[in-house]
Amino acid sequence: MPEPAWWQTAVVYQIYPRSFQDTPTSTWLDGGKAYRENYPLALADTDGDGVGDLEGVRRRLDHVASLGVDAIWLSPFYRSPMADFGYDVSDYCDVDPLFGTLADFDRLIAEAHQRGLRVIVDWVPNHSSDQHPWFVESRSSRDSAKRDWYVWRDGSPDEPPNNWLAAFGGRAWTWDEATAQWYLHLFLPEQPDLNWANPEVEAAMQDTLRFWLDRGVDGFRVDVVHALGKDPDDLPDWKPGENPSRDLPDPPYGHAILRRLRTLVDSYPGDRMMVGEVYLMSTPRVARYYGEHHDELHLSFNFPPLYAPWDAVKWQRRIERVVEAIEPAGWPTWVLSNHDNPRHRTRYGSEARARAAAVLLLGLRGTPFLYAGEELGLEDAVVPKGREVDPGGRDGCRAPIPWDGSPTHGWVTASPWLPWPPDPGTRNAEALAADDRSILHLYRRLLAIRRTSPALRHGSFDWLPTPDGVLAWLRRADGDRRVVIVNFTTDPHDVAVDGSWSTEVTSDGAPFAGRIGPDQAVILRTRD
Repeated sequence: MPEPAWWQTAVVYQIYPRSFQDTPTSTWLDGGKAYRENYPLALADTDGDGVGDLEGVRRRLDHVASLGVDAIWLSPFYRSPMADFGYDVSDYCDVDPLFGTLADFDRLIAEAHQRGLRVIVDWVPNHSSDQHPWFVESRSSRDSAKRDWYVWRDGSPDEPPNNWLAAFGGRAWTWDEATAQWYLHLFLPEQPDLNWANPEVEAAMQDTLRFWLDRGVDGFRVDVVHALGKDPDDLPDWKPGENPSRDLPDPPYGHAILRRLRTLVDSYPGDRMMVGEVYLMSTPRVARYYGEHHDELHLSFNFPPLYAPWDAVKWQRRIERVVEAIEPAGWPTWVLSNHDNPRHRTRYGSEARARAAAVLLLGLRGTPFLYAGEELGLEDAVVPKGREVDPGGRDGCRAPIPWDGSPTHGWVTASPWLPWPPDPGTRNAEALAADDRSILHLYRRLLAIRRTSPALRHGSFDWLPTPDGVLAWLRRADGDRRVVIVNFTTDPHDVAVDGSWSTEVTSDGAPFAGRIGPDQAVILRTRD
């Protein structure tokens, strides 16, 4: 059996740089010069702006490494007007001064690699900013050499080309008075869709991948990758109930684009990878993006489990769908929280369930993705009116990470760009690190167990019999056997486990003796 690729056995830790750690601009490698030139009114001095940056990520790498994860994924840090907080890119090959400089990025990636952490960066190929030079040129004239780099259509100011709606509301088309045409944007008007049917667009975007690959990145999280294949010559009206960003057609040339991107990424040494945001609610459709010959995405996010409630029947069905559809096509991924959805601690309603969910996540077959702060058991912040900034209403899950119990919680300022999550004085990294019973130490124990267990890293998966409301499965590889049991109910249940076994970890620290407690999860080491 061939050795699994690193991205099959890894645990990936997502960092949303704006909310991870701010630093004084004077500590940046350029002393904050680029920031002050671009944002002259933002700072009265160099005491920080309340927005996390690359230097802040670098300073917290020891925390990340101490968890036992294998890679970090950085949400966008490129130059951007920030209409969608970095997902509207105005320069794919530079760092926005808000986050630092290219030199800061190079220093970050070098120090991550020194700690054994691979680095994945977000790549946003479906759309650019309307301030990107490509779009500025494209909208300058119907005769522009870059006119066809975006999706333009004729029509009247009162009648768009079709009935598509944008993901954040309103039409997916904006009328351009100067050139008397509509342009397409599946998201904000400030995010015009690139036309991937134009070979020049594909060549230019491939160059942006090469730029970061040459700087040593280990992979890419590809934003709304399923949207690249929309056919600009075939844009039919939506049917009732369809969602513009989730129900796009699936033409063959979109998969051809992915195969060419895969060829490019695979041409670099070091086993680089792509994980795609395939935001489709059909697991079989997600599976297609691995490619018929495993030649498209290395990994693909599959979001139906993220939307599952804390319910054994629903979770069993989600897992079975992955086994049926994803595993024949490629290696699965699992995620409970990210920058686009309420944190799972908030969704599930208690820390007990968040702890059990950590065991669930790290006990499944596939590559787990953690979202910064879930190891602290963070809940979404309550963001009052007047401080809401995100066009998609996602502010709560993007609240800053509290690092200690001081008034600034380890940041430079006590008033960062968003409010703190609940209880930052006690629920912070420093306080939880001092408590061996905390959820932080649970994550560390789980990751340490997973790192040393071939069964949990890449072993087989088989269901075990359980009472209603409880799920259990056996993982096996290379003589290593682990049993994972998760109780989704508020009642205790007896669970029979064949053979001899010992308890590796329980989600709440309470002992397991064949009876699993309410909202408890355990990992057992078994022997025949």
